[in-house]
Amino acid sequence: MASSLPASSLAADAASWARPFEGASLRDVVSRREALPDLGPTVLLHAGPPFEGELPRAVRNACVQALLFESLAADEAHARAMLSTGAVELRPAQDHGVVTPLAQVVSASMPMAAVGDAARVAWAPLVEGPPPALRFGTEAPEARLRLAAIADFGLQRLAPLLRAQPVALAPIVAQALAQGDECHARTGAANAALVEAIAGLAADDRAALQSNPGFVLTILMAAACWRLRHATHGLAAVGGNGVDFGLRMHGDSRWHRCPATPPRGTRMPGHADTEALGAIGDSAVIDFCGLGGQALAAAPALQDEWLNVLPDALVAQRAAVVEPATGLVDIARAAASGVSPLVDLAILDQQGTHGLIGRGVYRPDVALFVEASGEVPGRAPTS
Repeated sequence: MASSLPASSLAADAASWARPFEGASLRDVVSRREALPDLGPTVLLHAGPPFEGELPRAVRNACVQALLFESLAADEAHARAMLSTGAVELRPAQDHGVVTPLAQVVSASMPMAAVGDAARVAWAPLVEGPPPALRFGTEAPEARLRLAAIADFGLQRLAPLLRAQPVALAPIVAQALAQGDECHARTGAANAALVEAIAGLAADDRAALQSNPGFVLTILMAAACWRLRHATHGLAAVGGNGVDFGLRMHGDSRWHRCPATPPRGTRMPGHADTEALGAIGDSAVIDFCGLGGQALAAAPALQDEWLNVLPDALVAQRAAVVEPATGLVDIARAAASGVSPLVDLAILDQQGTHGLIGRGVYRPDVALFVEASGEVPGRAPTS
């Protein structure tokens, strides 16, 4: 049976596990065009490493939606033709300081949360809410209407409030962990704390955010991206594109890869046998900053939900891969211990028709960390 943290140590551990997010604040909402003016309108940013073959259908659907949202295509057929003829360029989002959830691609007009400190930030798109939404690879046109609504809210109403009073994220993470969130698959407590901390929200906007517990997720993703991207060494980027799961180290432009097998966990009703897409999304940055799969010992509800797929000793699992001084997953430590970090992810369907079909845990092949670090399995991890 998976192990939980004793209640007596939970508060102290929560504060310690929030350490990677110290200094990060939600500071603004900007369009991708404002944040990255050098990227042309036909560039779309996607999760994980570069694609080396066919796009998963969920990502292709998201690209079509983005081209229609930007009015770059007259209709769906035109958008799909643009993809097939190479008129659209896809790039890994993390190579540009952006993280994007699941199958979502980020286009020029999309609203992004700006998270970091006064000197530097990372970005992630604001999420519209539950399905239908772009991050699930939906074909439903309603998703574009919802995206337009969140863009209006973020750029016109939320941004001025954040510029006047940024929201520090480490206290929100610590509070959420103490309340049973691991801040990836479970975000209700973190979202409630975030909404409470945003000064000046109109009552209707506050109620809308409170009813959208996933809103905080991409903000935490941006904070994790900020932390990894601006470290001086070690891991710089990590995520899956549905085909490959990959990571990139500081000082190296290469993405190391392993197969992105589907997460294992729980399925939504009617989808027990639906073919699942491989691990997808940049939200893995949260888990590699010590939350998500590395914080499951603080999330008893998820332990119960995923009882059949989790390792028995979650505290020991964390110790095998997380560097204590930083709170980050240490690639060399994982390689030396032979233990792969856990990544909590939503599960999408392979065919790109059903969207969200469940949620679970993905474990990258430990060979990925051996390759990236040059460590030899069996060597004692550094402390």
